[in-house]
Amino acid sequence: MKIFSVKFKGSSKTINVFIHNFPEYAFVGRSNVGKSSLINWITGRKKIAKVSSYPGRTQYINHFLINNQWYLIDLPGYGFFAEKKIKEKAQKLISDYIFHRKNLVGLFLLIDSRFLIQQIDLDFIQKLNNKKMDFCIVFTKTDKLNYKLIEKNISFCIEKIENNGFTMPVWFKVSAKKKDGRNNIIQYIKKLNDFYKSCKQKLIIPNS
Repeated sequence: MKIFSVKFKGSSKTINVFIHNFPEYAFVGRSNVGKSSLINWITGRKKIAKVSSYPGRTQYINHFLINNQWYLIDLPGYGFFAEKKIKEKAQKLISDYIFHRKNLVGLFLLIDSRFLIQQIDLDFIQKLNNKKMDFCIVFTKTDKLNYKLIEKNISFCIEKIENNGFTMPVWFKVSAKKKDGRNNIIQYIKKLNDFYKSCKQKLIIPNS
């Protein structure tokens, strides 16, 4: 699947805007995990999503229309906000979107591969499992450490997730520098897009 069109449609602080019939694919994770950078890399646009070296800058839901057919969604990061009120609003916005947005077809949980998985990530996975929410994991920034350390951290993450009683979901590892993993994510989205279209057609076509 080739990405030929990318449009930033705007930011929202509620889930009841940008109403449409297109599937949405959302990126979520701890603050500064690389959500905006991953969107730029996947779309092939350097600055379509604003990237900051300071955690907690994204406080709204950012909507990007791809190929005039589906959306990439940049959610606020969880776990870092200087003010408690801002943190609570961001956490509520994330939960509202993930658990109540009807257009959400695929959720990608980003984890920084430079570090061991943190309790806040495991707590978030617990919430997803409690709601029986399907999701994928994307290990980001795999070019920032040597191969052995990255593989060790990823293995520890998988082991930690499974030891907490969760089933390890589909997962990807990405490196913008080495250009690894982009096609795998795009093809996965294409697969979900095709499934989404087929389900819609079944709903439209009446039984004979």
